[in-house]
Amino acid sequence: MAGVTDLPFRQLCREMGVGLVVSEMVAADPSTWSTRKSRLRIQFGNESSPRSVQIAGYDPQMMAEAAQFNVQQGAEIIDINMGCPAKKVCKRAAGSALLKDPQLVERILRAVVDAVEVPVTLKIRTGWDRQNRNATQIAKIAEDSGIQALAIHGRTKACRFVGEVEYDSIAHVVEAISIPVIANGDITSPQQADTVLTKTGANAVMIGRGAQGNPWIFNQINHYLEHRELLPAPSLNEVGTIMMRHLRDLHEFYGEVGGVRISRKHMGWYSQWLPDGKAFTKQFNQLDSRLNQQQLLQQFFSKCLPKEQAA
Repeated sequence: MAGVTDLPFRQLCREMGVGLVVSEMVAADPSTWSTRKSRLRIQFGNESSPRSVQIAGYDPQMMAEAAQFNVQQGAEIIDINMGCPAKKVCKRAAGSALLKDPQLVERILRAVVDAVEVPVTLKIRTGWDRQNRNATQIAKIAEDSGIQALAIHGRTKACRFVGEVEYDSIAHVVEAISIPVIANGDITSPQQADTVLTKTGANAVMIGRGAQGNPWIFNQINHYLEHRELLPAPSLNEVGTIMMRHLRDLHEFYGEVGGVRISRKHMGWYSQWLPDGKAFTKQFNQLDSRLNQQQLLQQFFSKCLPKEQAA
């Protein structure tokens, strides 16, 4: 997820039990690779293996070169984005817009697979719109092209993130191919993850928006699937510790200006679950320095914790 799955968030999610994390979407256009935004998106630091980088584009040769470039930077898996419904991506005939052209899909997949020696994975949707669902066709093309795993968001490009998720469409894909299939879409709890795995027969689930402000969801899902019991929600003290650490890591990664700006959305996602979180977010978003953000967060939890301890 562009703007979300940066290095600080990926590292946090790994510690919270996630099996695989993927970088923010990186454009295949080489003219963008030297920008600060792109350089930050493919920074790994001391990130553990496997390191997966997602690339997006519409030209087979350009996508192949982007894959090679990112492997040279340290990527150990290349993930191809054919699932993003954003207008700015689709208007360039990339992301989920590619689902409208299966022949181009095949050319891109074969070009990327042939260009690198690391595994290549693919993210798609169920089709272009409700009248044009072709996930099974694309999945078979992917398998024949050498794709190692397929993630499917259970909505069409036209549906974006609205409406019921088509878990039955994912199940049809699972039945049609032999490579691992990862189910995605509206998975926000351990029980829902279990239900999706049962309904689809998928090998794994992918969590996106459900982890925003809620990175402990991975441990909760793992525990539930293994032990059939729910872990208790993290205490306010635990949430505060995670938020302080995440805020610090964002400041260190982006610098003060970038860290102050980018931390606003993350702190907002966390605080939506907290008492007086709306007021905190409003005040936090008005701050323009690293120190002020840290101080406000500390003050906020110093007020919250006595209530929790008293309870």
